[in-house]
Amino acid sequence: MTKIFIGRVVSNKMTKTVTVLVERKYRHPLYKKVIKRSKRYKVHNEKLDLKEGDMVRIIETRPISREKHFIVVNKVKSSK
Repeated sequence: MTKIFIGRVVSNKMTKTVTVLVERKYRHPLYKKVIKRSKRYKVHNEKLDLKEGDMVRIIETRPISREKHFIVVNKVKSSK
Protein backbone atom coordinates (compact mmCIF):
# COMPACT_ATOMS: atom_id res chain seq x y z
CA MET A 1 0.00 0.00 0.00
CA THR A 2 1.61 3.22 -1.17
CA LYS A 3 1.31 6.19 1.17
CA ILE A 4 0.12 9.49 -0.31
CA PHE A 5 0.13 12.70 1.75
CA ILE A 6 -0.60 16.39 1.21
CA GLY A 7 1.61 18.81 3.11
CA ARG A 8 3.22 22.24 3.23
CA VAL A 9 6.82 22.96 2.16
CA VAL A 10 8.67 24.39 5.16
CA SER A 11 12.24 24.35 3.80
CA ASN A 12 13.84 24.27 0.35
CA LYS A 13 17.44 25.01 1.28
CA MET A 14 18.85 21.63 0.21
CA THR A 15 19.63 20.69 -3.38
CA LYS A 16 16.84 18.58 -4.94
CA THR A 17 15.26 18.11 -1.49
CA VAL A 18 12.42 19.88 0.29
CA THR A 19 11.09 19.40 3.80
CA VAL A 20 7.33 18.88 3.89
CA LEU A 21 5.19 19.23 7.03
CA VAL A 22 2.21 16.85 7.02
CA GLU A 23 -0.53 17.46 9.60
CA ARG A 24 -3.21 14.90 10.38
CA LYS A 25 -6.19 14.94 12.71
CA TYR A 26 -7.70 11.95 14.42
CA ARG A 27 -10.21 11.33 17.19
CA HIS A 28 -9.01 9.81 20.47
CA PRO A 29 -10.64 6.38 20.82
CA LEU A 30 -11.71 6.80 24.45
CA TYR A 31 -12.06 10.54 25.08
CA LYS A 32 -13.30 11.50 21.58
CA LYS A 33 -11.18 14.64 21.47
CA VAL A 34 -9.73 15.62 18.10
CA ILE A 35 -5.93 15.50 18.26
CA LYS A 36 -3.62 17.14 15.71
CA ARG A 37 -0.27 15.48 14.93
CA SER A 38 2.41 16.68 12.52
CA LYS A 39 5.47 15.08 10.98
CA ARG A 40 8.22 16.39 8.71
CA TYR A 41 9.34 14.38 5.70
CA LYS A 42 12.39 14.95 3.51
CA VAL A 43 11.12 14.72 -0.04
CA HIS A 44 12.94 14.45 -3.39
CA ASN A 45 12.18 17.36 -5.76
CA GLU A 46 13.88 17.13 -9.15
CA LYS A 47 12.47 20.35 -10.67
CA LEU A 48 13.67 22.83 -7.98
CA ASP A 49 10.54 24.99 -8.50
CA LEU A 50 8.97 24.82 -5.03
CA LYS A 51 8.97 27.65 -2.50
CA GLU A 52 8.22 27.72 1.22
CA GLY A 53 4.48 27.68 1.84
CA ASP A 54 3.53 25.67 -1.27
CA MET A 55 1.09 22.81 -0.77
CA VAL A 56 2.32 19.60 -2.43
CA ARG A 57 1.21 15.99 -2.84
CA ILE A 58 3.93 13.44 -1.99
CA ILE A 59 4.06 9.70 -2.57
CA GLU A 60 6.16 6.95 -0.99
CA THR A 61 8.82 5.36 -3.19
CA ARG A 62 11.99 3.33 -2.94
CA PRO A 63 14.73 4.78 -0.70
CA ILE A 64 16.53 7.57 -2.55
CA SER A 65 18.96 8.31 0.29
CA ARG A 66 19.21 7.59 4.00
CA GLU A 67 16.29 9.86 4.93
CA LYS A 68 14.44 10.38 1.62
CA HIS A 69 11.65 7.88 0.90
CA PHE A 70 9.12 10.22 -0.76
CA ILE A 71 8.95 12.16 -4.02
CA VAL A 72 6.86 15.19 -5.02
CA VAL A 73 4.00 14.26 -7.36
CA ASN A 74 2.57 17.73 -8.02
CA LYS A 75 1.97 21.16 -6.53
CA VAL A 76 -1.56 21.44 -5.14
CA LYS A 77 -1.55 25.17 -4.29
CA SER A 78 1.16 27.80 -4.47
CA SER A 79 2.00 30.21 -1.68
CA LYS A 80 0.93 33.86 -1.70
